Amino acid sequence: MAFGGSVFLSMLVGLAAAASFLVSSSHAYYIPLNRSSFPSGIPFWRCQKGAAFLDGRGPSIWDTFVRKHPEKIWDHSTGDVANDFYHRYKEDIKLMKKIGLDSFRFSISWTRIFPKGKVSGGVNPLGVKFYNNLINELLSNGIKPLVTLLHYDPPQALDDLYGGLLSPKIINDYGDYVDFCFKTVGDRVKHWVTMNEPNGFAINGYNGGTFAPGRCSNYEGNCTSGNLSD
Repeated sequence: MAFGGSVFLSMLVGLAAAASFLVSSSHAYYIPLNRSSFPSGIPFWRCQKGAAFLDGRGPSIWDTFVRKHPEKIWDHSTGDVANDFYHRYKEDIKLMKKIGLDSFRFSISWTRIFPKGKVSGGVNPLGVKFYNNLINELLSNGIKPLVTLLHYDPPQALDDLYGGLLSPKIINDYGDYVDFCFKTVGDRVKHWVTMNEPNGFAINGYNGGTFAPGRCSNYEGNCTSGNLSD
């Protein structure tokens, strides 16, 4: 219950921050907001992700998507480097502490743990080491880790094998991955998000074709990876 309340309050903070900048046809209006604008106990956090192919990580459906369909990405960029958090996380955590963040939300990349998507395909020890080091660094700086287990990026290997999220087979593989994460870092991570914005993933990835894997429904007419009725 405490977790649910924490997430809900943090969502309110995000909504309030978004509402603080309102634009009319000719003026920009700012509503001053800072920590003192909210009751004590509301956590403030930021989120992060990056470093697609380092240290044994396998490809996700997004890695494939941005290469096959660069026109779908505004600046044709990829997640290969992003902001290089993979190498600079200690510097970034110092900045988080300096600005007074309570929590840091990050995604564990399924394919950084299981490069082939399945536990039977092997565990990537370098991936496990990175997340252990990251979590320990956060905690040593007084910042609580909030882990998202799936952020639009299931393994490409499972998409190739049985259609990924279109198949019920993914339930067991996802369960194995989640169970491994709980057992590996659950002693230090107490707040979890099972899937980031599943509605957005379904609508954009499997209905509109604008997100990976680029599938869509007939009426959209812009399917890059096949129609869902096939």
